[in-house]
Amino acid sequence: MNRGCSWQDVSIAILILFLFQSVITTPAYAQMDWLKSGQELLDTVNKTPQEQTTPQISNLSDSDIASGLKDALRVGTERVVGQLGKADGFNADPAIHIPLPDSLLRVKQALDAIGLTAMMDDLELKLNRAAEAATPPAKKIFWDSIESMTMDDVTGIYNGPDDAATRYFQDKMSAPLAEAMQPIVEQAINQVGAVQAYDAVMGEYSSLPFVPNVKADLNSYVVTEGMNGIFHYIAAEETAIRQNPVARTTDILKKVFGAK
Repeated sequence: MNRGCSWQDVSIAILILFLFQSVITTPAYAQMDWLKSGQELLDTVNKTPQEQTTPQISNLSDSDIASGLKDALRVGTERVVGQLGKADGFNADPAIHIPLPDSLLRVKQALDAIGLTAMMDDLELKLNRAAEAATPPAKKIFWDSIESMTMDDVTGIYNGPDDAATRYFQDKMSAPLAEAMQPIVEQAINQVGAVQAYDAVMGEYSSLPFVPNVKADLNSYVVTEGMNGIFHYIAAEETAIRQNPVARTTDILKKVFGAK
């Protein structure tokens, strides 16, 4: 049964005719060079356009991969810190907005009943403000961790899934990051007035009859929720750099991640 010829079939046919004519009219000593060139041209024709234009990973050195990956992580963390470490970075973002701790939901319910909803809303806002204030110093912690990566770490992340670096950070950095962020968050909570807001809320709550005693560790809560928000967007940045050429803003990122 007849079928249509593709551009590739036509190209190969023309190339064969051209080579046949050349071999007939060319001295014997030059025929091998023609045949070699012809084979190379045929190999090129048989490649897909993507294969012809995409650099191969094998051409990348360990140094290239390490530089590219670390650059990607620096770019990603800097973007995340810039996004979250400003007013409403947490508060206005539904994906990472920090709600009141579960332990304060009973308090909120009790104060809502007597018309003091605004007090709880103010406390919730200030918890988000504390996370926003504590985010910028976290960049140095991430960058120090990036610098300390071994080649094994780099290779595992580079060849891993789209969130491999985020998982690495979570495994290696959660404890030291939380420890480092605790004093930053504590200071931020005081600066934005979250402690005063909490004391005011609890003062009103404790004056109500027949309510159970409630306590909340605001520092630890904001640290945990703040880290969750940071990791959420680091994973998004990592995926974008791996998959979206537009997100590769440096030459080394284009070279390394364009080869994947």
